[in-house]
Amino acid sequence: MYPDYVERFIPICGSAKTSPHNKCFLEGPKAALVASKDFDNGQYKTVPQIGIRAFGRAYSAWAYGQTWFRNHGYLHDGKYADLDSFLREDWEAGYLGWDANDLITLLHTWQAGDVSHIRDGGNYVACLNKIKAKGLVMPSKTDLYFPPEDSKNEVSHLMDAKLVVIDSVWGHMAGGGSNVIDDEFIKNEVRSFLES
Repeated sequence: MYPDYVERFIPICGSAKTSPHNKCFLEGPKAALVASKDFDNGQYKTVPQIGIRAFGRAYSAWAYGQTWFRNHGYLHDGKYADLDSFLREDWEAGYLGWDANDLITLLHTWQAGDVSHIRDGGNYVACLNKIKAKGLVMPSKTDLYFPPEDSKNEVSHLMDAKLVVIDSVWGHMAGGGSNVIDDEFIKNEVRSFLES
């Protein structure tokens, strides 16, 4: 939105515009929440636990790559006994502190994500072409929200950006804080970029 504002930028596991596929994925967790009997069309008086738990379960499969699941990454080195424990204790319980209507608002904000919407009247390519800052764009190889193919397309429209793919099975969670290997890779790439 402000092509002259910064000298450098580093999006990690993100996008300049939410893709149609990503918008479609978000409809799943949203539908699980709003269709629950305790959501009460957003007029709930107590925490709609059934809906929020359904939201968490619907959301969970998208955060990690398929190989992560195949390798039983959800056990988290013994933290969880099985997949259901992981879903119940991490994904369901993890959203119970959130307000259900806030979750819907956040999903709508994500779905509307587009840097060109305000600045260039929706002309995404023109908007990216105007960015003068030097960029390091870092998608995760297995991110189901923001796949490397989308980032490659974005980089092709930027004046001075480099694409570095995080070679990880952690999907979107490779973006920071989930595992030491990805964190170290990101840290080294960022340091190198900022020192260049």
